[in-house]
Amino acid sequence: MSSAETIRFRPNQAILVAAVIAFIGALPLAAAGWYFLPVLLVPLAVAVWAWRSGTEADARELRLRALTGQRRIGWERIAELTADARGRAVARLDDGEWLVLPAVRGTELPRLVAVTGQTLPGHTA
Repeated sequence: MSSAETIRFRPNQAILVAAVIAFIGALPLAAAGWYFLPVLLVPLAVAVWAWRSGTEADARELRLRALTGQRRIGWERIAELTADARGRAVARLDDGEWLVLPAVRGTELPRLVAVTGQTLPGHTA
C-alpha cells in the first residue's frame, strides 16, 4: 500500500438522515414558542457529530475525531490494538491509557493496521 494512503472510518450515515428527520419533526414544536427553540439544538448536534466524528489513519498517525475536536496519535505511541467485549476497536497507548477508536469495529483492525504497511499476526496481506 502506498504511504500516502489514508483510511477513514465513519459512523453509519443513517444517523445523519435520522437527525435531519428529527430536526424537521421538531420544527412545529419550535414554532409554538421561542422557549422551545433549544429543542432544535439536539438533532443539530447529532447531525454535526455524525458528519464529523470517526477515525482516520495513515502511515504516520491515527486521528480520532469527535464533535468538537480531534486527537492525533502517532503509531509509535500505540502499544496494543484489540477489540473490547462490545466489538469496538480499542487502542492501548504506551502510558497505559485505553482509547476507543470511533466508528472502528474489532473486525476492521486488519484494514487499520494494513495502512501502516504491517500485518497482524495470523493475517496475510
